[in-house]
Parts: sequence; C-alpha cells; structure tokens
Amino acid sequence: MKKLLSAVALSACLTLSAQAEAPKADAKTEVTQTKAQEANVINLAGKQRMLTQKMSKEALFIAKGINVKANTEALGKTAALFDKTLKGLVEGDEGLKLPKTTDKDILAQLEKVSELWTSMKKSIDVVAGGKADKVALEAISKENLPLLKNMNAAVQMYAKASGSKLSPKMAKTINLAGKQRMLTQKMTKELLLVANGIDADANKENAKKTGELFESTLKDLTDKCKKEEIKTQLGVVAKLWADYKDIIVKADTSDASLKKAEELNIPLLKNMNKAVKMYEAATK
Repeated sequence: MKKLLSAVALSACLTLSAQAEAPKADAKTEVTQTKAQEANVINLAGKQRMLTQKMSKEALFIAKGINVKANTEALGKTAALFDKTLKGLVEGDEGLKLPKTTDKDILAQLEKVSELWTSMKKSIDVVAGGKADKVALEAISKENLPLLKNMNAAVQMYAKASGSKLSPKMAKTINLAGKQRMLTQKMTKELLLVANGIDADANKENAKKTGELFESTLKDLTDKCKKEEIKTQLGVVAKLWADYKDIIVKADTSDASLKKAEELNIPLLKNMNKAVKMYEAATK
C-alpha cells in the first residue's frame, strides 16, 4: 500500500511539474505571435486608407474612358477587399491573419468607418455596374475623404495600442510607410478629379501638396532606415516617383500624361507596399 501511495504521489508531482512548465513555453509563443499580429493589423488597417483612394481613382479612370474594362474589374476587387478587411478587423479573419478587435474605442471608430463605407459603397457599386454618371462621381468625391480620415483615426488607435509589445518607433514607421501607399493613390485620384472637371482648381493644389508630402516622407524614411535591403527598396520607389512627379505637381491632364499616370501609379504603389512588408517582417 505504501508503495502504491508513493507511486501515486510521484505521478501527481510529475503531472503538476509538467503543467507548471507548459504555460511558460506557451506564454513565450503567444507574445511572439501577438507582436507579429500587431504589425499585421497596423499594416492591413493602414492599407484600408489606400483602398479608399484606389477605388476612387479607379472610378475616375472609368469616367474618363481610360482602360474601362480593366479598371471596372479592379474597382470591384478593391471594394470587395476593403469590405472584407473591415469585417476582418472587427470580427477577426484567419485568412488575413487578423485577430478580433476587442478594444471598445477602436470598435466604436470602426463602426463610424462602416457607416461611411455603407454610404460610399452605393456610388462605387453604381460605377462598377457601368454607370459612371456625374451624381455618382460627385458623391465619391465628397465621401472618400471622410472615409479616409476616419480609417486613418482607427490606424492611429491601433498603432497607439500596440505600444506594449511592438516598439512605438516601429509602429510609427509601419504606419508612415503604409500611409505612403495611400498617398500614391490619393495624388492620382486628385489628378483625375482635375481631369474630370470636379473642383479642378482645388484638386490641382491638393495633388501638388500630396506629392510634396509623399516626397518628404520618403526622404525621411530613407534617411532613418538602418536596414540596407529596405533602403534599397525605398530607392526603387524614389526612382519611380522621380518619373511620376512632374505629372502630379503640374497636374498635367493631357492624354499622354493620364496614360502615363495609369502606367506608373500601380508600380509605385506595389513597390511602396513591398517596403511596408519588409518593415513588417523586420518585427518578427
């Protein structure tokens, strides 16, 4: 009996010991995953800002009769991705590697975004459905900036909330690099608003200011970058921007310049996005 009790006691001790050790390993893994998740959340939330401008730009390209079929297809995909990501930020999305948002303040902000998106989506759907009329275009022109600004507010909240795990410096860098993606589309949208005769004078000035902000931020990111591979990628972005800059700054809406704008804005976006992913990977 004594031997049996001793065996039971030993077994219990070993079980408790194993249970005590397990949480330490799990906790370490959880911190690593959460840090990576936070970088991904800031990246994808930031990407939403870009999508507000990209879909607006695509609608305006369609209105100008430029590559209508491709831009109509792109518009549908951009709107669907914005919608999917917004839902993923709120509810979580395994495919996008997004955890469910639990912060009440961020959820309240995302609800504002959702309301604005519901309204703007009606006009986006009209254009995607083949009717790029003046009413729809003016509605998009009016509604895209409030959607952008409120999405940006959510990104800032995510970046601030990440401070306990992701360094504030890295959170800020990913945010700024991500914002550059949005600026590539915003400046192109503003150029196309000029081309479509929508608040032309104001949008000429807006395009110039957006271009200047893109350039100054790119220089700041490059000057502060410590990783050579990321700095090299930012150099690729700088070369593309040098080729696009005059069209934006001068708000040149000639047929040749609009064609070039369509050719350059996506490579500029994609290469900036590549830099963002490199910053994100550096957190792992």
